[in-house]
Amino acid sequence: MATFDTINTIPPALLDTLQNLGFETMTPIQNQAINPILSGRDILAQSKTGSGKTLAFGLPAIMRTDTDNYAPQTLIITPTRELADQIAVELRRIASYKANLKILTLYGGVPLRTQADSLAKGAHILIGTPGRIQDHLAKETLTLKSIQTLILDEADRMLDMGFYDEIVKIGSNTPKHKQTLLFSATFPQKIEQLAHTLLKDPLTLKVDTLQAQTKIEEIVYETEEKLRTLTALIQSYQPDSLLIFCNTKVMVIELTQQLNERGHSVIDIHGDLDQRDRNESLIAFSNGSKRIMVATDVASRGLDIKDIQLVINYDLPFDEEVYTHRIGRTGRADATGRAISLLSPHGSQKCDYILQKAQKAHLKTLRVDAKFRMQSDYDTLCLNGGKKSKLRKGDILGTLCKEIGIDIQHIGKIEITDTKSYIALHHTIIEKVLKALKKVKIKKRKYIAWVLG
Repeated sequence: MATFDTINTIPPALLDTLQNLGFETMTPIQNQAINPILSGRDILAQSKTGSGKTLAFGLPAIMRTDTDNYAPQTLIITPTRELADQIAVELRRIASYKANLKILTLYGGVPLRTQADSLAKGAHILIGTPGRIQDHLAKETLTLKSIQTLILDEADRMLDMGFYDEIVKIGSNTPKHKQTLLFSATFPQKIEQLAHTLLKDPLTLKVDTLQAQTKIEEIVYETEEKLRTLTALIQSYQPDSLLIFCNTKVMVIELTQQLNERGHSVIDIHGDLDQRDRNESLIAFSNGSKRIMVATDVASRGLDIKDIQLVINYDLPFDEEVYTHRIGRTGRADATGRAISLLSPHGSQKCDYILQKAQKAHLKTLRVDAKFRMQSDYDTLCLNGGKKSKLRKGDILGTLCKEIGIDIQHIGKIEITDTKSYIALHHTIIEKVLKALKKVKIKKRKYIAWVLG
């Protein structure tokens, strides 16, 4: 496997950062894409989710950023808010070696004026969704005349969402001599059309285009009673984490309530939630305080949550591409996973693509433990302070362990956003911490604390 020191002109400080973050060898897409991107080639890349493509385009963007020039130099367009946030988090980690590099996200659910104020102060790398980028262009709060690199991530998903014209229009607002990088999990005809419109003599890469057969075990169960079958699957497979897909937000809300009533630790995510609620759902699921997430296809793209053991298609997806992205939430990186689809006896014709790849199993073979519930030992504690309050994980850990006397084994994942901090705590010590934080200060300041619902 190629290592990062084979990258042309990579600075030692960046190599040290990559090593400290646990990046030792390059994935195939990184190995094939990074040096050509650094040399200025346009890239048309097909690579499945979880293949490391964020670093493939992000590393060159960071390396080439001139931090003395606060005009936007790289524009990354993504289909969803969640993916924009995920990319921003990843790039900020990598960019920590480079002082004063500013990365800004642009998407709906956040006031346009707030983003416009941030844009006015300057940023180097912009990451946003097509609609919100268009909004800023229309309001003239954003200019793209200084863009050197345009990156389209998960371009097939953006075209599925009807953003072809918006992407072309955004591209027309960037300089003609920019570099363009297009990353897509699939290559439908519209992708080739978009590539022909935006890219100049691109290098075409096809890497890890299919889910490895051995990594994701695909299973189909035929049933006329989906909720009863789902309950049996949970009590038989007993996964540590479970992601369930439904086709509509109404079904997501209904199923979440039904699973909650059955004693499971469950949370939902769908398009009607505002951005804060969507972010908090993801945090609660990723830190283990909620063990089941029920989602619409808003979650089939852009989520990089480690160790999702099982994905269940409660409703069958509308097409093969959606199916591929749904099951790609498990078996990430070098992990293995399992994906189960519930099939109506009358619905087999529309899902031949699943039956061709998946093993058909029988419910009578399940060994059900009727007492099993997917309950979590953890709850999520929230603090009304984050990065803007200069809070760090070490500050929170120090207060919990030294001032309040909490055993570090009872403290789970800590995530800090701009304005809030989220700490996974064992449920047996939540009340103790809540009571103590009414008196104890963190970095000489008191913070309001509450438990995420």
